[in-house]
Amino acid sequence: MDSIAYVNGSFVPLSEAKISVLDRGFLFADGIYEVSAVLDGKLVDNASHLARLERSVGEISLRLPETIERITELQKELIARNKLVNGLVYLQVTRGADKGRDFPFPKADVKSSLVMFTSEKDIINAAVAKTGINVITVPDIRWERRDIKSVALLAQVLAKQAAAEAGAGEAWMLQDGYVTEGGSSSAFILTKDDVIVTRKNSNAILPGCTRKAVIALAEERQLRVEERSFTVAEALAAKEAFITSASSFVQPVVAIDGKTIGDGKPGPMATRLREIYVEFAKATAV
Repeated sequence: MDSIAYVNGSFVPLSEAKISVLDRGFLFADGIYEVSAVLDGKLVDNASHLARLERSVGEISLRLPETIERITELQKELIARNKLVNGLVYLQVTRGADKGRDFPFPKADVKSSLVMFTSEKDIINAAVAKTGINVITVPDIRWERRDIKSVALLAQVLAKQAAAEAGAGEAWMLQDGYVTEGGSSSAFILTKDDVIVTRKNSNAILPGCTRKAVIALAEERQLRVEERSFTVAEALAAKEAFITSASSFVQPVVAIDGKTIGDGKPGPMATRLREIYVEFAKATAV
């Protein structure tokens, strides 16, 4: 059965959802996107995602076509129309379609575009949560404003494809010998001294919403967290490693480039943080 999408003011069957070939998101990747998880028909940590949306569009001087309050209403209506119980809501804002293809921003009378759709995914009961995933490492070839959640994702596509071809669940990107982040996730390790380590927010990484929540939940429980860079060698010597994202929550990593971390099984810290995050997600979803 065809799902329902939202395209610039209308709810339409996904198979009939269309935008102009002159849309700047299509021509220039001139746009921003967000993905929010859905549990039991409710949005998880959505205020954080929409706050990041506002920040990202502000960084590229892109006007939202609707208020944040209205976008939230549209997300909820889309969930209801699709009878979505567990899964994801994707939204994308672009600078709209001008009369031709020209690099500078279009004139003020060109309205930005808003598109949304949903997908089903049972994040909580994902099989890999019990087995853990392997990751591979690849060079980080992205631009210098990775803190902006741009739809320009070619480097991530190539990284994720390399991971898929290697039979891995994610790719960790490296710059100057240090892990920046995953192709679609934040990277964490647990040191031998039981310190949770993840790279500090900067222009070098996307400020992950799930990352932010997991750090806060860990600190509330008096767990030690350090926001700093780490190398692959440090990760391989760690007790545990894991990733966080809206589409996986907390996901244990059991090997990097074919080399086992710890005993090669999901560790107790990653497992517990996943449980804590799921509790948080269920309690706060709206």
